[in-house]
Amino acid sequence: MATLLEQLRSMTTVVSDSGDINSIAQFKPTDATTNPSLIAAAAAMPAYAPIVDEVLLNAREQAGNHATDKEVAALAFKELAVAFGRKILAIIPGRVSTEVDARLSYDTEKSIETAREIIAQYEKAGISRERVLIKLASTWEGIKAAEVLEKEGIHCNMTLLFGLHQAIASAEAKVTLISPFVGRILDWYKKDTGKDYTGADDPGVKSVTTIYNYYKRFGYKTVVMGASFRNIGEIIELAGCDLLTIAPKLLAELEASSGDLPRKLDPAKAASMTIERLTIDKATFDRMHAADRMANDKLKEGIESFSKALEDLELLLAKRLSELSEKQAVGVH
Repeated sequence: MATLLEQLRSMTTVVSDSGDINSIAQFKPTDATTNPSLIAAAAAMPAYAPIVDEVLLNAREQAGNHATDKEVAALAFKELAVAFGRKILAIIPGRVSTEVDARLSYDTEKSIETAREIIAQYEKAGISRERVLIKLASTWEGIKAAEVLEKEGIHCNMTLLFGLHQAIASAEAKVTLISPFVGRILDWYKKDTGKDYTGADDPGVKSVTTIYNYYKRFGYKTVVMGASFRNIGEIIELAGCDLLTIAPKLLAELEASSGDLPRKLDPAKAASMTIERLTIDKATFDRMHAADRMANDKLKEGIESFSKALEDLELLLAKRLSELSEKQAVGVH
């Protein structure tokens, strides 16, 4: 019998949720996605020191000799995600997601500017924008940035998405893809209620199922990529979702498991469902967001967590740059 991973691939595009290039090569996903935490973790691995060092030395050259290590590190971190993205694209057939600085999540104009810079770096390296998804936090400002970028042919992936209001606003903005966070929703409910949830009762599974059915019922082109899984039970319940982005550990579990994997999400079934259609303007978005404690808490926490990961990465890069400078100085003498 086919493994659960093979069966899943027959109905869902499997994406690797990792900055670890070796694990991506092992599981051969169609697409791959990274975030600041994953890039920071990968950058700290000895296996990827050559990528980090090359980016740092290029940034030092660009910034000039008068720039401080901190200034060079800030420039380098913008290029590091693209450097990892380029390596990943060399081993997958599809697209890689690269994230805009989470500290810009409430700044539409700066998010647009940064996204354009990221795409320019990829295109300079000979990589088409069709192979890149720009990840933006699902704030109102992030969604409005994505709306502008999509019109320029820059495809977007809305991340840190926890509520239906974020999903509908993203679809209305004609974004390419959304990444609702299954596991983080589960985490919040477990902490809030003290209960455990499994299978179809998992609040994260319910959220993605609702969003998927809404999109298919009303014919939106935006696709749904379930993300942030805590166990393979959540993945099994979302079999049939457009895409699922899965960490290497859970990909290994799916590959080692067999049994029948029935399709749970089906566009044909969703098309005939009775679902109320909502109109989401900024006032409605803000009202629904304020009323949804979970979405409110998790969006804020996610932005803070990704921002902290970026700050940690900048410190790591500054430290590594200092070490490289010392080595070069020793080499000169």
